[in-house]
Amino acid sequence: MNQTFNVQGMTCGHCEKAVTRAVKQLDPQAEVKIDRSINWVEVASTQPREALAKAIADEGYTVAA
Repeated sequence: MNQTFNVQGMTCGHCEKAVTRAVKQLDPQAEVKIDRSINWVEVASTQPREALAKAIADEGYTVAA
């Protein structure tokens, strides 16, 4: 299932890698697409939205509703 998140605070490639790593630690099969210019993160995963948002937030990024 594809889920889209508005993630604030991503400013560089390292940020993208950190968000991707956080999601993949929760779901190694997840597919992650990021466009930091518009704060957009799309995740294809079977994990619940809340769990994915928490994984991203735990990396230090703000996940908007």
